[in-house]
Amino acid sequence: MIGVGVVGYGYWGPNLVRNFWAIPEADLRWVCDLQTERLGGLRQRFPSIGITENFDDLLNDPKVDAVALATPVSTHFKLAMRALKAGKHVMVEKPIAATVEQAQRLVDEAERRGLVLAVDHTFLHTAAVRKMAELVVNIGEIYYYDAVRVNLGLFQQDTSVIWDLAVHDLSIMDHVLPERPIAISATGMSHVPGEPENIAYLTLFFSSTLIAHVHVNWLAPVKIRRTLLAGSKQMIVYDDIEPSEKIKVYDKGITLSPKGHGGEALNSMKVGYRTGDMRAPHLDLSEALDLELREFLNCIATAGRPTADGQAGLRMVRLLDAASRSLAQRGAIVQIEQERVFA
Repeated sequence: MIGVGVVGYGYWGPNLVRNFWAIPEADLRWVCDLQTERLGGLRQRFPSIGITENFDDLLNDPKVDAVALATPVSTHFKLAMRALKAGKHVMVEKPIAATVEQAQRLVDEAERRGLVLAVDHTFLHTAAVRKMAELVVNIGEIYYYDAVRVNLGLFQQDTSVIWDLAVHDLSIMDHVLPERPIAISATGMSHVPGEPENIAYLTLFFSSTLIAHVHVNWLAPVKIRRTLLAGSKQMIVYDDIEPSEKIKVYDKGITLSPKGHGGEALNSMKVGYRTGDMRAPHLDLSEALDLELREFLNCIATAGRPTADGQAGLRMVRLLDAASRSLAQRGAIVQIEQERVFA
């Protein structure tokens, strides 16, 4: 069994505790939170778990092999680095860190010590996203990726809507698409004085004709979680709100043929439309977080690499950092660093 400690018992921490407790390979030993009132019901539900306000209790326990962090973004680097230096494997809530330099240092530390560093990009383990990654190879040349993630709240005081919501769609895009963006433009606005942006529009550019767009918003009257992925052969719609048919594949698109003859035909194309069937592939009912945590534990046991490893987390922070710089410049196109920028 692999000894585990969970840090942070606010919004996401209880989900980590519930799932780790149910996994036979996990020995959930500690839950840590500075607000002890949050931990009140833990002792009755899970009497064998240690409860503490002191992070050192986890680090000093030789039976704790791994630490899962569900704390504010501003604390991720300090806590994760301390855990890695204590020889613990680490899973960090998204995003992995608040800056590119911090994310790079965590990746370097984990690699230097041979430890597993995972980022909690739970959506990558949903049946819908796994199916979309499987289907994307069949849709032909990819034209665009368009994602909308809007709802009313939850307003964050320490981070913008880009770092809170867009990270989900950017991680899905990073996992599903065969190429990575080279530049980004972001615009947005805050409607609460003194607080971070609550609405944003991101456009991502690639070396090919592929283009991606992400719309995130905390100030919408309805909850929408929808992604369109269009290719030359097929189109995919992923609707996370849909209770059953979350993935739909459409045999729709356009066909191009020369308008005339001779040299002019090369520069003049006729657009036709193809309308075929729609199918909704079967999706399994496995809980994404359960699959993610089992993968994390298995990677510890086998020295494997998680689907969302430290490098994936670093790529997301690079995207978020570039988007934030573009946002500050009212949509200026910012190049995305692809390589190491810190020694």
